[in-house]
Amino acid sequence: MEILLLGTGSADGWPNPFCRCASCRWAADAGQIRGQTAALVDDILLLDCGPEAPRSAMRHGRTLAGVKHILFTHGHWDHVGTMALLMRHWSAASEPLDVVGPRSAIDQCRNWVAPDDPVRFIEVVPGDDVRLGAYRVRVLAAAHGADIGGDAVLYDLETVGGRIFWATDTGPLPAETQAAIAGADFDAVFLEETFGNYTGHGTEHHDLPAFAATVAAMRSSGAVVDTTDVVAVHLSHHNPIEPELTGVLSNSGARPGRDGEVVQVAAAGTSTRTLVLGGARSGKSAHAEALLAAESAVTYLATGGVREGDPEWAERVRLHRARRPASWRTIEGSDAAEQLRTAENPLLLDCLGTWLTARMDLHGVWDGGALDGVHGDIDELLAAWRACPARAVAVSNEVGSGVVPATASGRLFRDLLGVLNARIAAESDDVVLMVAGRPLRLPAQ
Repeated sequence: MEILLLGTGSADGWPNPFCRCASCRWAADAGQIRGQTAALVDDILLLDCGPEAPRSAMRHGRTLAGVKHILFTHGHWDHVGTMALLMRHWSAASEPLDVVGPRSAIDQCRNWVAPDDPVRFIEVVPGDDVRLGAYRVRVLAAAHGADIGGDAVLYDLETVGGRIFWATDTGPLPAETQAAIAGADFDAVFLEETFGNYTGHGTEHHDLPAFAATVAAMRSSGAVVDTTDVVAVHLSHHNPIEPELTGVLSNSGARPGRDGEVVQVAAAGTSTRTLVLGGARSGKSAHAEALLAAESAVTYLATGGVREGDPEWAERVRLHRARRPASWRTIEGSDAAEQLRTAENPLLLDCLGTWLTARMDLHGVWDGGALDGVHGDIDELLAAWRACPARAVAVSNEVGSGVVPATASGRLFRDLLGVLNARIAAESDDVVLMVAGRPLRLPAQ
């Protein structure tokens, strides 16, 4: 199951566009602009869809044309953007769409579809158990929304690819909800944490102490286990700046979510392979790292190694290391195949271009050596990529669409890397092309 976080902020986002507090200034300066909380699951299912969600999907390289189900948690304006239904109508969409939610949300949507639109409204209350295609949806009570009738709900979403808990907006979970999720062993939990250090807000949202208490209760009941990715969403400027917030949340085994982040969960025994392509400074490495941000232990395979006497390269390496979590293990060198075959933790290979350069060096290709050894190494890498027992992400340069290299060796490298990229892509579950910092998910052949 793939969850793209379209937004991780509160109703006013973080930073608030009209605010100059220290938290908002830091977020703006750091480029951490969070929109209203929503998520896209497997490109098929929307969890909440506020006014900002459709455009956010486009900014992150996704289309909503394949969406078959929209689940609303409640009727507040930042979670129900009815204009999305009109946009869909204007596209002449003919596929059926399920719109699911409590009455406060459904009533707002009914007038935004035409009589002949293939839209089915499903009104739910806590305790309902709904089947939507491949997804089982258990509807749970939230502690939120007295002004809209108190009918806000939370969702326990399960498919063959994993099980997640979508818990926004809510204060400390009602006793019946805690009982319903006991022993759930969620793969990921998206729990709202709106108010940070401000505790005088009432009981319809979490602050940091309440968030910690809720997570502790979920751990005690078996809803959250050591492998659960606990992600704080619906964040506002009442929180401290993100580095401090990250430290506080880590005490609960949680972390702040980020807009555009992709959270991958998988059933036991499954693995995924992702290839991230892009030109120079396209954001490919940062995107690849974000794909594994939810993992506590990652092996970072730095195929470029170190280059003595090259201060510019040393600075590049330093910047890459500085943005990676301290818990990640870095291995320098080009023996990627062995690392892939024996991986016990998720692995990030960055990048195939420097790996190929090292293999060409090893076999003396630049001095007229035969290419047989390089092709053999590529075959070995492909076999290891297919057999990797853990999740794997590889980064590579897209060099075939630029200036034709002036030298024969440059053209040879370009051609070999193009072949390598195509072969790795054919054995990957997902291929992403980064263009100007924006990811474009490439369709399978």
